[in-house]
Amino acid sequence: MPVVTYLSLGSNLGDREANLREAIRRLGELGTVRKLSSFYETEPVEFTEQPWFVNCAVELETNVSARELLNGMLAIEHAMGRERLQPKGPRLIDLDILLYGDAVMHEYGLTIPHPAMQERRFVLEPVNEIAPLAWHPVLSKTVSAMLAELRAEAIVRKWSRDS
Repeated sequence: MPVVTYLSLGSNLGDREANLREAIRRLGELGTVRKLSSFYETEPVEFTEQPWFVNCAVELETNVSARELLNGMLAIEHAMGRERLQPKGPRLIDLDILLYGDAVMHEYGLTIPHPAMQERRFVLEPVNEIAPLAWHPVLSKTVSAMLAELRAEAIVRKWSRDS
């Protein structure tokens, strides 16, 4: 039975938009991309001495398990040239599972819902655009409610190549 999942994508190296579009195309191998948010330019958080990111969110309908989805996403990152040299550091592509249906999972290397999504405007802003009523099964809140409660933090603005 298909599961609706929400993913966060980001890139801050090379042609950021092209990196996201290629990752979105490859995600089609893991399911059906049903919705895609606008692209947002976002200020780095935690490790701030790096280029700004371009982020977006995807609603993906999939028939694969959460573990298979994660493994497929890691394979996409690897195939696209991602190197994990520094935690929270610059990256060609970053793919994260935010929500996987109403699943709550705590397994080695896989935590769903994403444990920090409610703290990150660069995650919530794009997801809110495509699924404001998406439900966080641990916090019992919608994405729009989490966004409304978020304190001011790093800059997140809609992005275009011309901006």
